[in-house]
Amino acid sequence: MTTAGIPSITLNDGTSIPQFGLGVWRVPPEDTAAVVRTALEAGYRHVDTAQMYRNETGVGQGIRDAGVAREDVWVTTKLAGADHGYERARRALDASLRRLGTGYVDLYLIHWPGRDGDVDTWRAFESLRDDGRARSIGVSNFGEAQIDLLVDRTGTVPSVNQIELNPRIPQESLRAYHRRAGIATESWAPLAEGALLRDRTIGRIAQARGRTPAQVVLRWHLQHGFVVIPKSVNPTRVRENIDITDFELSADDMAAIDALGRNR
Repeated sequence: MTTAGIPSITLNDGTSIPQFGLGVWRVPPEDTAAVVRTALEAGYRHVDTAQMYRNETGVGQGIRDAGVAREDVWVTTKLAGADHGYERARRALDASLRRLGTGYVDLYLIHWPGRDGDVDTWRAFESLRDDGRARSIGVSNFGEAQIDLLVDRTGTVPSVNQIELNPRIPQESLRAYHRRAGIATESWAPLAEGALLRDRTIGRIAQARGRTPAQVVLRWHLQHGFVVIPKSVNPTRVRENIDITDFELSADDMAAIDALGRNR
C-alpha cells in the first residue's frame, strides 16, 4: 500500500505497481517539478512520464524536491518512436535516466507500435530489464496481434499494456486478452480528457455519493483492477483525485457506468 492507502497490483514479473499514479502528459516542462512535488506530498507514489513529453527532468527534480526516497516512488517512462531498434532503445533509456537523475526506472514502455514489429526493440528491453536499468518492461497502445508477435518471437510477455481506456472507451476485448495473457491493464485518458466530468450518469452517482465526478470515474478504474494515471496541474484536483480509497461504488453504480461504453 502507498501512504495514501492506494493498493498495488503484482505484475507478471513479481514487481508491485501502485494502482494509482500521476500522469504528466502535456504538463509543461517548467511546471512539472512543482506538480510532481504536490502529488508526492499528497500521497502519490507513482509518476508516469515519457521521452516525448519532454518533462523527464522535471519529474526527477520533483521527486528530489519532495524529499521522498527514490525507491519509494514508481517511475514509468516510455520510448519515443524515433528510437526503436536494439541499440537506439538502449541509448534512449540511458538518456532518460540522465534526465531523471536516477539509475533505473520501474517501468519502461514502448510508447507506440512501430512498423517493424518491434522485436529488436523488445529484445533491447529484455536486456535493460536483465541489467537492472528497467525493473519491469511493457508496451503502450499495442493490440493483440502486436503483443502476440513479441511473445512468439521472444517468449517475454509484457508486464503492462497502457491504453486509452475510460467508461466511454471500455476496450473490453483487449482487457479480456490482457486477463488471459497475465498483462496488467493501465488506463490513459481515464477521464476522457474531461468529457466524463459532464456526463449525467456520472454526475448523478457523484451527487448521491457526495463525491466529485472525477473521483467516481477514477474509483471505477480502481474497482475494475486497472492501473490509472490521471493528469492535473491544479493542486486542489491533484489532491482530490487520490482521495478515493474511503468509498466504494455499488454493483448498480458500476453497471451504470459500464453501460456508458456499450451505449455509444
